[in-house]
Amino acid sequence: MARGSEEAQRLLIPLRPEETLAFLGHADRHLKRLRALFREAYGDRLRLVVRGDQVELSGDKEAVEVGERVVRDLLALLRQGAELDDPTLEQAVALAQGGEGLYRATTPETELALPGRLRPKTPGQRRYVEAIAQHDITFGVGPAGTGKTYLAVAMAVSHLRARKVKRIVLTRPAVEAGEKLGFLPGDIQAKVDPYLRPLYDALFDMIDAERFEHYLQSGIIEVAPLAFMRGRTLNDAFIILDEAQNTTPEQMKMFLTRMGFSSKMVITGDITQIDLPKHQRSGLIEATRILKGIEGIAFIYFRESDVVRHPLVARIIKAYEEAEGGSHRGP
Repeated sequence: MARGSEEAQRLLIPLRPEETLAFLGHADRHLKRLRALFREAYGDRLRLVVRGDQVELSGDKEAVEVGERVVRDLLALLRQGAELDDPTLEQAVALAQGGEGLYRATTPETELALPGRLRPKTPGQRRYVEAIAQHDITFGVGPAGTGKTYLAVAMAVSHLRARKVKRIVLTRPAVEAGEKLGFLPGDIQAKVDPYLRPLYDALFDMIDAERFEHYLQSGIIEVAPLAFMRGRTLNDAFIILDEAQNTTPEQMKMFLTRMGFSSKMVITGDITQIDLPKHQRSGLIEATRILKGIEGIAFIYFRESDVVRHPLVARIIKAYEEAEGGSHRGP
């Protein structure tokens, strides 16, 4: 590094003894991955070294500022009890380059403890969790892999454990995703289970099998297709409508009017993946237009930068958006 350059910087960030190993990763796995990400983004303009109990960043001023944001974000996550992995490291670097931070502290009254060590991993996810905590109805709209359904289920479980609600109701429209499944054998539950499987998967990650079975049998957790919601009023419940882009406007109105006293609703969907017949308008798109600005209802829109699956998922989403010119069936 040229010391005479006004842009050259050297920055030291202290590490607590108990967090050094978690930051470095097994066999320095996290350190090596961070170095590779920095090298990919900045070449030799940013260098990362860990010496004893401190992280040393050196290089161009702009690159060092990004590196500092990344390191401080990751340390904040560790201090919250989160664990680092490759997607988290990649997300931290991508957001820092855009001037955003992966971590932002929230006041205790706006955030319930999520199950296990689960934490929001992007600013969009954090806004989503905060919106659910603060509003009676929250819409989470965005691409696959942004955690819309998973975090909604996590918040539902948190509300149940905190006794803020007495039951959880999870529902989806039974619409085939571009395929004709034909006749499905079994009773009604067996016929609709394939449509509801993603909701079960999220629940299984947070509730052990025995307790989950007890909750199902006692009605504390109900997983049902959207058609089963007609004519009901749901009090003291946390209600999630998943894949809402595949509802008709009539179905969406029916669902929203099921809400009873002391209940919360979360509606999730991706308006770029609508499986309704081409002539049919999406109830999710209609709702975002009709309900905009109503007090007590929040709309959170996720971006590809909020995708927390394999890094290729975000690139695939972006490529499709560019190929389609950002167009979708909107109002």
